[in-house]
Parts: sequence; structure tokens; C-alpha cells
Amino acid sequence: MIVLGIETSCDETAAAIVALGDGGPQIRANLVAAQLALHRPYGGVVPEIAARAHLDCLDRLVAEALAEARIGLGDIDAAAAAAGPGLIGGLLVGTMMGKGIAWAAGKPFIAVNHLEAHALAARLVHRLDFPYLLLLVSGGHCQLLCCAGVGRYTRLGTTLDDAAGEAFDKTAKLLGLGYPGGPAIERAARGGDPRRFTLPRPLKGRDGCDFSFSGLKTAVRHIVGARPALDRAEIADLAAAIELAICDTLADRTGNAVRWLERHRPQARALVVAGGVAANLRLRRRLAGLAAEAGLDFVAPPPELCTDNAAMIAWAGIERLRLGLTDGLDAPARPRWPLDAAAPPRPGAGVKA
Repeated sequence: MIVLGIETSCDETAAAIVALGDGGPQIRANLVAAQLALHRPYGGVVPEIAARAHLDCLDRLVAEALAEARIGLGDIDAAAAAAGPGLIGGLLVGTMMGKGIAWAAGKPFIAVNHLEAHALAARLVHRLDFPYLLLLVSGGHCQLLCCAGVGRYTRLGTTLDDAAGEAFDKTAKLLGLGYPGGPAIERAARGGDPRRFTLPRPLKGRDGCDFSFSGLKTAVRHIVGARPALDRAEIADLAAAIELAICDTLADRTGNAVRWLERHRPQARALVVAGGVAANLRLRRRLAGLAAEAGLDFVAPPPELCTDNAAMIAWAGIERLRLGLTDGLDAPARPRWPLDAAAPPRPGAGVKA
């Protein structure tokens, strides 16, 4: 079983070939064209620029992925593309390319939920059975989910305002560290003293599994605004304090989810972290310790499968294809596409959960 995957949901253009045989999954090509240089002057992703950049290079990336895998379009069993959630312009580029390839090759098309691709990415590189607990944490998403099977997800908690990755990006911008913020904060924090600055841990110690990071951003802005300029040591210390505060918050809320798992899904044996923020080493260490205390395996995909990539899209396509879950060429691109459609709407500021 061989699937071509396409990822264009945000600011990475990606194409991949993943095969599943008797020896297990194999990534035969996994190409990513990053757009960091295009968006860095703006301190974040500009949707129109992202969509045009996808248009400029996606056909080349698909051709290179096929060449690296040493196959032609006739050799694939399906074409899978991220159809949401994400920036609608980019999603349209990727889904139209995937549909065109599927039609031309006479193969099935699979519209992949980008979040489900993150949720299943660990199964591409680890022997991992359902159910398991997932912390999905990225620039646009911050959720805790119980993964019971392909297409079967229960949302335990979500962010009430900003995602953790957005908090990294915005605070990095305040410190003048550039974009993307997560890696910039992590680099700047090395050698810094996180105890020099006191930052809040929103919702820490409260019941439930929801997150909030807007107060953390505000606290950092007040600290930066109260000083005429930050020297190198202060930047390192504040970056370390930011990283620790975010990791503390994520670990606290995940701890509540682990206790939910013990009561409601005692057969679950793993805690999985996925998404771009999952590449953070401090967070991985905290979650590994939390899992060990609970008697759970800790599973994290390699960093290249945490950030947006097409191998996870192709793998999600394989997971769905072997269950007979394919889509028509009229499948829509969706800027919003929750994994748990039955979950209540996300409560915002001033709204009761």
C-alpha cells in the first residue's frame, strides 16, 4: 500500500510517499519547502503569501517525492491531502493538487484532517495501540484527546484563548527573537535562569483539562515594557522563564487528563505528544516523567514528524484507506474541522465552560 501525501495547511509546502508492507510503515520520501524567510519580516504567517508560495513549488515537490521514492503516479494506491483545518488558501492549493492527481491516476482521494495526521503520526514510527492519550500542541492548536481509533476522538480539553505555540511566537516577538518563536525561545533559554522572573501558570491546579496562555503573554509584555531595554542575560532569563511556565502549564493540565484516563480508559497504555511544540526538549522531559509516574509509555515522534510534514498526511491516508475510508472529488477544504465533532464549542473569555 503506497500513498502520496500533500500538506499545505499553513506555511510549509510538503509532499511525501509512505508505504505500508509486511515490514511495517516506510517513509520513502518526505520533502518540505519552508517559508520562514517569506514570513519572518511580518513576525507571523501571512495567508496570501503562504498560498502563493504553495502554488509556486507544490508541483515540483510532488515530482521530486515520486522520483526519490522511484515510483510513478501509477504506482500509488491513493492521493491524500490535508483538507483542514488551516488557512483556506493553502488548503485549496493542496486539496486541488491531490484531487487532480487522484483523478489523473484513477486512484482514490483521501481528505485528511491535519489534526488527525498529528494524532496518528506516532503510529508511523512506533508500535502503538489504541486507545492512548494525546497532547496535541502547536502554533494553532492546544488540545488533550483520548484517541480510541481512526476517526474516534474524545476531546478532554482545549485552549480557552491562545495555543501554546502562539504564546511562544508572541513572546519571542516581544523579546526580539524573531519567528518562529518556539525554537527561538528554546535556544535563548539555554543557560538562562527561569527563577529571575515570575510568570503566571494559567489554570494550574484547577480541575479540568483546558488551557489558557493569554495571561502569560500579557505578563511578559508588562515585564518588557517596564524596562528601557533587555540585555542578553535578561533575555536568556526571561526566555527560560517563559519556556518553564508553558511547560509547567502543559504538564499540569496533562496530569488531569492522565487521571481521567485512569478512571475512564484504564486499558490505555501510552501518553503521546504531537504537533510543532512537541519538539521542545524540556516539554518532552516533563511529559516523560509524568508518564513514568502513571505507568504509561511515553511516545513522541521524531522532531521532523512533529512539525508540519506530508509523511503524516500520507500515513493518515494509509490508516483511512485500509479501513475503506475514502472521499469524493467534491470533498471540501475546511478552515475549521474539529476532531471531536460532539465536543461543546470552545468557551472563551467570560464564557462559562
